[in-house]
Amino acid sequence: MSKSLTGLKTVLIQSGALLTGAVCFAGAFPNALAEKGLPFLAWIAYIPVFWVIRQASLGSTFLWGAFYGYTAYSLFNFWLSDFHPIAGLIVGLVYLVYFMVLFPLLKLGVLLYPRRGYILQWLFWMAFEYLRTQGFLGYAYGIIGYSQWQVIPIIQIADTFGVWGVSGLIMFPNVWLAEFLSKKERAAGGQSFFYFLKWEKIPALVWLGALAGTLVYGFGSQIDYSSAPVSRLALIQHNTDPWLGGMGEYRRNFDVLKRLSDEALQQEPKPDMIVWSETAFVPRIYWHLQYRGDPDSYILVKDLMEYLSAQEVPFVIGNDDARKEPLKNPNAGEEFRVDYNAVMLFEQGNLVELYRKQHLVPFTELFPYKKQLPGVYKELKKREDIHLWEPGEKSVVFSGAGVRFSTPICFEDTFGYLTRDFVRNGAELIVNLSNDAWSNSLPAQMQHLGMAVFRAVENRRSLVRSTASGQTCGIDPNGRILDMASPFTETQITVSVPIVTPQARYTVYGDFFPVLCAGVGGLLLIFGILSATLKKIGR
Repeated sequence: MSKSLTGLKTVLIQSGALLTGAVCFAGAFPNALAEKGLPFLAWIAYIPVFWVIRQASLGSTFLWGAFYGYTAYSLFNFWLSDFHPIAGLIVGLVYLVYFMVLFPLLKLGVLLYPRRGYILQWLFWMAFEYLRTQGFLGYAYGIIGYSQWQVIPIIQIADTFGVWGVSGLIMFPNVWLAEFLSKKERAAGGQSFFYFLKWEKIPALVWLGALAGTLVYGFGSQIDYSSAPVSRLALIQHNTDPWLGGMGEYRRNFDVLKRLSDEALQQEPKPDMIVWSETAFVPRIYWHLQYRGDPDSYILVKDLMEYLSAQEVPFVIGNDDARKEPLKNPNAGEEFRVDYNAVMLFEQGNLVELYRKQHLVPFTELFPYKKQLPGVYKELKKREDIHLWEPGEKSVVFSGAGVRFSTPICFEDTFGYLTRDFVRNGAELIVNLSNDAWSNSLPAQMQHLGMAVFRAVENRRSLVRSTASGQTCGIDPNGRILDMASPFTETQITVSVPIVTPQARYTVYGDFFPVLCAGVGGLLLIFGILSATLKKIGR
């Protein structure tokens, strides 16, 4: 076979392997064919990826990384195009760049440490999963540990290691088996599995011990909360994207919210609190009560306040909190107002406390580069479905209905550190308010739900979700879903969740595990490069 045909065959095989890996990665999570995902796929999804990295040259791994990153995240986050085609393109391009950097590092791991470079690859991957959740572009979707959200015994270790511990368990057999396949091909006449196991049994035994310990802990640590005190919360799902349609639709939406709330309040026993979803009520409550610039908006806000004044139970409501803040902008006109994505606690019509979203969605809620990229900022401001908010600064803990609770808003419950901050500040219950209606996608909502499950386990707190269109539910501290409303329906459910306040190790120590992996991996990389350089100089 000619050299060119051999090269073409190699490219086709390796691209097919990466495509297979990308499909398995996307399939492990909720997707269009399996609404809850196929979690077993996660345990093998990266074998083709690491196999290709082993076979490819260092120079070609840049291109293979770009190919895999864009393909995998286009398949996994296909629903982003329902928001806007550019959204899917941006995420795909971001991960194209990320993996274009990561793949050469993974290749370096086996070049610098031919004997057991796969262990360094494992450390690099753990560091990558953590680092990509940081900063302006921080994005937690696709962390492989989240694929196991239904496997209750496995995810219990999140109360110590966070989601990262589950990711670590999954990733090791991927890198270990890829190492076996690569060495089998390179050995003369092939290499048997048992021969490979003879040399690599110690890492395998450590992993088996960790998996066995995880299962023992997972079955043994689950608690029966049937005798714990409970809080009854009515979660309202109005089944609409509240920002669409203008004032007429805002009025109709308010009527639906009232009707569903009244249905909940007619139950016996009554709920302790009513929760509406993220920005469920669109006209800016504080702004229109304070400045009354728009008569129609003021009338709707006034109707809301009259309704709330007649209620005996607290209401938690998502709203755009707009203020004139001279320290941030001295201009007094409405066009210069400062907006926050907020949650407000009302008791008999009085605003008791509010929380402002701290971790905003990049590009659609936050763009901090107004001065550096004025053209991009101008284009974002033109779009009616983009709301650029100021980030909040405090992890607020509310007190209402006999419980202390905090309210991460939508995207925020995908980040473990935020919920941890709330719990460290004294939250006994986590109340998430979300609006994923814009995605028009059950897989998107299920992927979001899967991450929320980990927040309950990590901190051993009950968590409820009130969403615009799904998945509205209650989750106990074991990560079990107690009740869930049907998606894409106008409905309400009242969930009774246990109120317990143990001190989870993750709450105390946070993300120590991926930070440790990053530190050890970085030191080994530096040592390997220095060692290789000295050997080259010596020769």
